[in-house]
Amino acid sequence: MGWMLIFGLLLIVGLTLVVVVVVRAIGGGVHRKAGPTHADDRPRRSRAREVLDERYARGELTTEEYRARLTALEEHE
Repeated sequence: MGWMLIFGLLLIVGLTLVVVVVVRAIGGGVHRKAGPTHADDRPRRSRAREVLDERYARGELTTEEYRARLTALEEHE
């Protein structure tokens, strides 16, 4: 009777491991990179740069203002 209990526990552990391996294989596995990236693997822009781009796109900044602020941001990075 004791062997059936041990066999049942091993079966549950084995099935759990199989499910984990299959999910990781389908999901692309675990990726550990140095920094946050977009889906296309370009380095992610800072939040300040995103806000600057959004304001320029909405027309709140002229091209000259945008370039000046972009230059200032790049100097501080």
